[in-house]
Amino acid sequence: MSKEEEKGSSPWREFFWNPRTHELFGRTAKSWGLILLFYVVFYAFLAAMFVLTMYVMLLTLDDYKPTWQDRLATPGMMIRPKGDQLEISFSSANTESWDYYVQNLDKFLAPYNDSYQVQTNDNCVPDQYFIQEDSGEVRNNPKRSCQFNRTMLEDCSGITDRYYGYQSGQPCVLIKLNRVIGMLPGKDGQSPYVTCAAKKYKVGNDEWKEDQDKIGDFVYFPPNGTFNLMYYPYYGKRAQVNYTQPLVAVKFLNVSMNSEVNVECKINSNTLREGGERDKFAGRVSFKLRVYDK
Repeated sequence: MSKEEEKGSSPWREFFWNPRTHELFGRTAKSWGLILLFYVVFYAFLAAMFVLTMYVMLLTLDDYKPTWQDRLATPGMMIRPKGDQLEISFSSANTESWDYYVQNLDKFLAPYNDSYQVQTNDNCVPDQYFIQEDSGEVRNNPKRSCQFNRTMLEDCSGITDRYYGYQSGQPCVLIKLNRVIGMLPGKDGQSPYVTCAAKKYKVGNDEWKEDQDKIGDFVYFPPNGTFNLMYYPYYGKRAQVNYTQPLVAVKFLNVSMNSEVNVECKINSNTLREGGERDKFAGRVSFKLRVYDK
């Protein structure tokens, strides 16, 4: 290598390490130490500020009740058994087509067995709220819950008919109202209740249709399809560890065979407002029912 090349490359080598000034990447050991110390102190300060902020924020939170709730004023509803995209389709003559639904209901209703409910929950006074207030700063936790016995679902309990009507083409569908902490869904001793009907659906630009002639007769369990007031208010999973969500069962007695039936069930209450166009799923649930005879 020529002297000119060595001279031209010397500044680059000295940038990485200068043996005369003992500089690495243009800084002495003292300079590197000071800048590293600065960043250590800077990031430690940021971390301390973050920890302090989180600590102060956690002091404002309640372990048993959310500070803010962004759920709908009227809770949503859901059905069991879980079908694909809220569709229940089966053939009464084909065991494999409805066995999944039966297993799903068996698993879902296991905590509702009467023996378990008697051991864990109270036999409450119906048609009135089961209010359990805290005493000042003293927490009334864990809070008790009211029994919802599986036998209250009668023909849809899976006890008198272990197939929930699916073998005979008279399926049971369970309806539950989503939990909302502190919700009081009725007043003047009037419990909210469920009503089901054929759902109107659009078949053209301005044409609507409903399957009222296909849905047939049905019956509710408990009677009148009520969510009794004694199961409210709900205090949260942590405060009310044994809470059992009330259910309403709908048994379809003579739904049209080999047809698609659009069903809509909704909650009726004197305190919960009905969902509008913006909240189409508030207080209601829609599903399709198909029962084949072979």
